[in-house]
Amino acid sequence: MTETSKVQSTRMGESVRPFPPPPDALLVACRRLLRPLIRLLIQAGVTFPVLAELVRTLFVEVAVRDVLVDRKASTDSRVSLITGVHRKEIRRLRQLPRDSAPIPPAVTVGSQVIARWVALPAYTDGAGKPLPLPRSAPAGDGPSFDMLVESVTTDVRPRAVLDEWLSQGLVTLDESDTVHLNTSAFIPRGGGKEQMFYFARNLHDHIAVAAANVSAAGPAPFIDRAVHYDGLDEASAIALEQIAREASQACLLEVNRAAVALVEAMPDGAEVAETKRARVNFGVYVYRDQDAGEESSRS
Repeated sequence: MTETSKVQSTRMGESVRPFPPPPDALLVACRRLLRPLIRLLIQAGVTFPVLAELVRTLFVEVAVRDVLVDRKASTDSRVSLITGVHRKEIRRLRQLPRDSAPIPPAVTVGSQVIARWVALPAYTDGAGKPLPLPRSAPAGDGPSFDMLVESVTTDVRPRAVLDEWLSQGLVTLDESDTVHLNTSAFIPRGGGKEQMFYFARNLHDHIAVAAANVSAAGPAPFIDRAVHYDGLDEASAIALEQIAREASQACLLEVNRAAVALVEAMPDGAEVAETKRARVNFGVYVYRDQDAGEESSRS
């Protein structure tokens, strides 16, 4: 690496008692990390009073559910003390139903179907690329699209999945009734329920990782790394972005294959108790912009 490069890294380790950073330093960081979100909210027509009400509600909800876990300690006075929200507002907000939007069906079914299509040997070629699949095939005649969907769910007809994916351009159906997966299948439609689900989950998890790391008194519990180069000309930046895109795609496919193999190896009919269920979210991002300095108002 050259002098213009940096590698940001945290180490894996056990989490310990939270040791949050100084408020002033945290607010400076928040001013920067919130700027893209504020810009998006303004572009979407969300005004400050609407956001303020949402933030006020979250301050109370997080204080009660995540910070003051002892119900005896979560009095209105105590919540008001640590949040700065007036006790009358706290009483009102604590009576509101908790907002828990369901996961869009297309996420739970579609993502599993695609994950298996690009991972299982029966549905990929020697290079690991997803095979074109006949829409249907008699039992024992090899894999088919219907067989793939039915391996994930029997509650939704394969034809319904195919029709929906055809309308979205995720797959094509040729004259021989063979289904081809498009590379765009990995990218939900802009602004749709599926994309907004991933928008919220992925950013939530990334911020949760960073918050856990900066609050750890000992070794950082999660990996949060980035390679970034400054002072590049446009051609170099475009070339590096393309390299990063290709490397990211290869890495995601490799992790997906390992994940599907682990799921397939679980005992048939095994049900994990709700208290013991775990999840892993592995993600990547590539960002390119004008180099106007760390304090740029465009960041």
